[in-house]
Amino acid sequence: MLSRIETFFRRLRRSLSRSVWLARLLRLPVSEGSPTRPGLIMIQIDGLAHPQFERALKHGELPFLRRLLRREHYQLHAHYSGLPSTTPAVQGELFYGVKGAVPAFSFRDHESRRIVRMYDPEVAARVEAMLSGTGNEALLAGGSAYSDNYAGGAAEPHFCPSAMGWGSTLRAANPLVLLAFLLSNFYSFVRVAVLLLLELGLALYDFVRGLVRGYDFFKELKFVPTRVAISILLRELCVIGGKIDISRGLPIIHINFLGYDEQSHRRGPRSLFAHWTLKGIDDAVARLWRAANHAPWRHYEVWVYSDHGQAAVRSYQAVQGYSLEDAVTAAFDKLGTTGLNVRPQGAGGIQTQRVRFLGGRKIQHLFSVLGINDEEAEEAHPLVAALGPVGHVYLPQDMTHDARDFVARELARTHLVPLVLSVAGPGKLCARTEAGEFRLPQDRALLLGAQHPFLDAVGEDLVRLCEHAEAGDLVLLGWRHGVAPISFATECGAHAGASPDETHGFALLPQDTPLPAREHDYLRPTDLRKAALQHLGRPDHQARAARKRIAATRTDCLRVMTYNVHGCVGMDGKLDAERIARVIARARPDVVALQELDVGRERSQGMDQAQLIARYLEMEFHFHPAMHLEEERYGDAILTHLPQRLVKAGPLPGLADKPRLEPRGALWVAVDLHGREVQIINTHLGLYPRERAAQVEALLGSDWLANEQCREPVILCGDLNALPSSPVCRRLGGQLVEAQTRAQNHRPQATFSSRLPTMRIDHIFISPALEVSAIDIPSSALARVASDHLPLLAEIRFPGGPGDTP
Repeated sequence: MLSRIETFFRRLRRSLSRSVWLARLLRLPVSEGSPTRPGLIMIQIDGLAHPQFERALKHGELPFLRRLLRREHYQLHAHYSGLPSTTPAVQGELFYGVKGAVPAFSFRDHESRRIVRMYDPEVAARVEAMLSGTGNEALLAGGSAYSDNYAGGAAEPHFCPSAMGWGSTLRAANPLVLLAFLLSNFYSFVRVAVLLLLELGLALYDFVRGLVRGYDFFKELKFVPTRVAISILLRELCVIGGKIDISRGLPIIHINFLGYDEQSHRRGPRSLFAHWTLKGIDDAVARLWRAANHAPWRHYEVWVYSDHGQAAVRSYQAVQGYSLEDAVTAAFDKLGTTGLNVRPQGAGGIQTQRVRFLGGRKIQHLFSVLGINDEEAEEAHPLVAALGPVGHVYLPQDMTHDARDFVARELARTHLVPLVLSVAGPGKLCARTEAGEFRLPQDRALLLGAQHPFLDAVGEDLVRLCEHAEAGDLVLLGWRHGVAPISFATECGAHAGASPDETHGFALLPQDTPLPAREHDYLRPTDLRKAALQHLGRPDHQARAARKRIAATRTDCLRVMTYNVHGCVGMDGKLDAERIARVIARARPDVVALQELDVGRERSQGMDQAQLIARYLEMEFHFHPAMHLEEERYGDAILTHLPQRLVKAGPLPGLADKPRLEPRGALWVAVDLHGREVQIINTHLGLYPRERAAQVEALLGSDWLANEQCREPVILCGDLNALPSSPVCRRLGGQLVEAQTRAQNHRPQATFSSRLPTMRIDHIFISPALEVSAIDIPSSALARVASDHLPLLAEIRFPGGPGDTP
């Protein structure tokens, strides 16, 4: 009854949804089909390093993401960006499976021989054409992309270099539709206006601080509108667009929030202004997550990750007193080569440029691509491309190896570039520092630090970077172990290099995410790609992802769950066995007792729910049909990944004067926990007190608990349809102990109904000699909608195990 009421209100809310009506007004196609189809929303928080993420959690700047970790069974993973640690390289690996797609954010294009930057639409399109030409499947095919470097195969890219603005749909809409769009999002736009005013005030305050510190007046002034536009306007437009796409059922949606990265470049990754931006991003993630949980056409998962981190830096010019171009010129002068013109390519970083993603001719004119010399480079002159902590020096073609080595030594020893790399042979690099010459990848521990979290991978990726077809003859890094990081651009925060702060991102994923098998304990973009394809039912043919199930590693503990799954029909009216399996998987039980399962029933589309759930969990199972009508069966099951044997399955007595009552039964399985046999009995008792009393007496009789084979330890669990104070529970309590009352420092909690738990009718009873280490009643948003009951999990400890002291 409760589920039908909630289903009605969910459908009413869905029919009145602004996002649904906007999609209709804009005549956007809807991906109709089964509402249980998988969907994926990938949210990228650009530039947020793992340490800064943990700091923000600790200081309360990311309350919703902290909730995902604490209540929604999410798990935090380290995410290694690869090299260079820039968004174009990370997204090239994520969207197309190509590592090291570009050698830096700024480099010399091998066709035009000019210095290019990845926010240029033509450059981004050329690189993406190269990536798509590899034949690898585009991750975002059929979906949408927001403020990304590449479209990623998305049918609908927005605010990207290749598709600036909100795309053609909104531009082609008639004025009445645009008016409806504004009115339907009136609250959102009022909210945006208030936030814009607040952000503008902060930006002006920051502008004054910048002037006091001696920063350039015009650069500071230009940063005010770009900060407001990126941190607020672009973020809110992405949220509105993402919610519309969710209501349409697009299979995959990728949204990149740029605000933190933008602020970090200007003020530093630890600055108050950068961390202030995280609060707005956290709220944006929360709104997208709520929209995903009410999606009509798909079951969406929401993944949150950062592509890379940032390091707090000083500019090379501030440290040395002259620019990198001046250093290269001085090195050539000392070599005795005169008349060479090392042309500067600008050192302004990427601030003010990403605002161009909003589209519009005026914005494109006001914030035109800055600092790039469009003249064709002369082959006889060296060229420097240095935007951030990675620089490329392109030497004249007729330059000898000895001359190249001399310039490299001068840059490292005289001009104190932290690390100067050049190719010394296939898979080998010569690395020069102020202290001398080294070899990579052999000397990676000396140059990068033995404690680098991704030491081996960084060593390999440095070789790949230097061997890139568009890399410079000399590759300059602004960091090595033991040296404070610098940037060759004018900025306070930077990324692209190999330092831990730059390469150490994070990934926040549901615990049951199908991650691929790998030798390392961190993720990199290819791992996220494989997991995403697997989740969407498009597995990578090279490597199939596998769920990481936590087995019972301790011999003295067993995690037991009881769960009434309501025929796998949720509170939203959706029939979804996989959703039930996800709830179970995130709790990581060793043994699962399920009630109200359908097998071959017309009402559940003929599916074998016990088998489907067991297959998802990689467990074996035994099913007992309490009701068997022709080909249709309905009953209970026990699932486990431990060795087990079926002892007994049979009916329980009903009431002779009420022959039409739902039949009830019990299932008894013996589980082997590292040589100790544990008796598990699963049951689902009737609705009438007299019926339950008769069934409990049967369970306590010689066929079940009093059977000579039913030797301790014993665990009886299930939906008893009885409160703890009922005669049924008191009768069972004469021989067994209820787990919720046995657990220390635990207040017993209700499990029914899932939306508003007020009744404690699901129970786990254990032998008196057993102990309860922990009780968990998963109450995540997924658990609250998957069934009308919440699952009950008990971690049961067996005295005499290796954890005990004599």
